Amino acid sequence: MLTAIVDYESGNLHSAHKAFERMAREVNAGEVIVTSDADVVARADRIVLPGDGAFPACYEALTGTGGLFDAMREAVEEKGRPFLGICVGMQLMATMGREYRDTPGLDWIKGEVVEIKSENKALKVPHMGWNDLIINHQHPVLNGIDSGDHTYFVHSYHFEVAKSAERLAHVDYGHNVTAVIGRDTMLGMQFHPEKSQGTGLRMLSNFLQWKP
Repeated sequence: MLTAIVDYESGNLHSAHKAFERMAREVNAGEVIVTSDADVVARADRIVLPGDGAFPACYEALTGTGGLFDAMREAVEEKGRPFLGICVGMQLMATMGREYRDTPGLDWIKGEVVEIKSENKALKVPHMGWNDLIINHQHPVLNGIDSGDHTYFVHSYHFEVAKSAERLAHVDYGHNVTAVIGRDTMLGMQFHPEKSQGTGLRMLSNFLQWKP
């Protein structure tokens, strides 16, 4: 089994790679590689899309990397390969991003990525640090995870999903902020599982063992 972490020069690939490698060893889930090779992504059994920075810049970087975008879409949309988006990688799954300018996303999960706004001045933006998950819908990636388990966030924009059934978990930050999304073979996490200690590593392990 091969898990490909997509390298389009966005995101902390080193820490994500190490976390996935560790969990793959523990559950005998095969090889984990970081790659910008479209052919490798096309044949991967699982695909991970990290992301760090602004939505438009990440989208442009992904679509401008020789065949990588098309290979990823074909693998996920046509071949049904399990997919995990992390942070902006999750946000790119949206219909539209509203950061700086309107930018289309992958449209895998209907909804928009919009700025976090709160009337509570004590809640700073970006939303940075630990927050407690609230589980909305059970899913294999959440096996062993309970409401109250905490994960690590760093973001100023959040995903407003159009269908409540596709929001698997959220956190409270003045209002409900989407934390985990999913449908079919597609998953996304707004937080950084590789920085979320036991809770995040458990979810990575669940993803590596997930058979949708």
